Amino acid sequence: MSQRDSDVLSRFVFERTHVRGELVHLDATWRAILERRDYPEPVRELLGQAMAAAALLITTIKFNGSLILQIQGEGPVSLIVVQAKSDRTLRGLAHWTDPVLPGPLAQQVGNARLAITLDQGGDRERYQGIVALETEENLAHALEDYFARSEQLATRLWLAVGEDRAAGMLLQALPAETEDADAWNRSVQLADTLSDQELLELPQREVLRRLFHEEDVRVFEPEPVSFRCTCTRERIETVLRSLGYAEVRSIIAEQGRVSVDCEFCNQNYVFDPVDVEKLFAAADHQPSVPRTRH
Repeated sequence: MSQRDSDVLSRFVFERTHVRGELVHLDATWRAILERRDYPEPVRELLGQAMAAAALLITTIKFNGSLILQIQGEGPVSLIVVQAKSDRTLRGLAHWTDPVLPGPLAQQVGNARLAITLDQGGDRERYQGIVALETEENLAHALEDYFARSEQLATRLWLAVGEDRAAGMLLQALPAETEDADAWNRSVQLADTLSDQELLELPQREVLRRLFHEEDVRVFEPEPVSFRCTCTRERIETVLRSLGYAEVRSIIAEQGRVSVDCEFCNQNYVFDPVDVEKLFAAADHQPSVPRTRH
């Protein structure tokens, strides 16, 4: 690995304790988000924190699926949504109304809620936990409160966003017996000495050495993380079929084509009249039209 870790997630455990942790650095993954939309600085900061947090949280699921972190509110930042999949791919977006001023999370999102959804795909049941955002200073505090209230798990997060990198660290106390009763408090106190600059700039093993050199820490092999959008032309076709032939034909009549943009990646999908006729004919959705004799 290079001196500066790039787009990797590292898991670690404190031996003979109930404490686990993770570190993530997002570089090309984060730049891929920034290349697709010009976010104001406060929105960029919040979205970057959400990207790092989702990357850390995806390791908590034990199935092949996705975790969706979403903040929806009535403030200047009305929506933050990040999807992390079990293959360690990410995508995310934000909606906002200018001006968005620097300040605490509660001020930026207003009357809002934080939701975390675990999606196993297909027809399998989805799990969703929701908490109201009230006086939280930042996203890390909001997520810590979420885990305390919804999961009853002691959890701490450190999130930082720079010009071309988003980074995060998570510590969590698992519900297990341990002879080292002070392990959780000790590890958190040590982690609290980490600065945003160190989290962003130091290689992950150097972060762990800097913080926990007196602890017995086992670090697992780093896993690559990347940006990937799941939109496809086939998925857009499914959406158009769900609208119905008459509705799509009315769009064609008004605009001459159907144009759909993916908000996550800005990919544009265009369907002309011939495409639409083929789409509904193939799905056997087009009603029979009586022929007119001339």
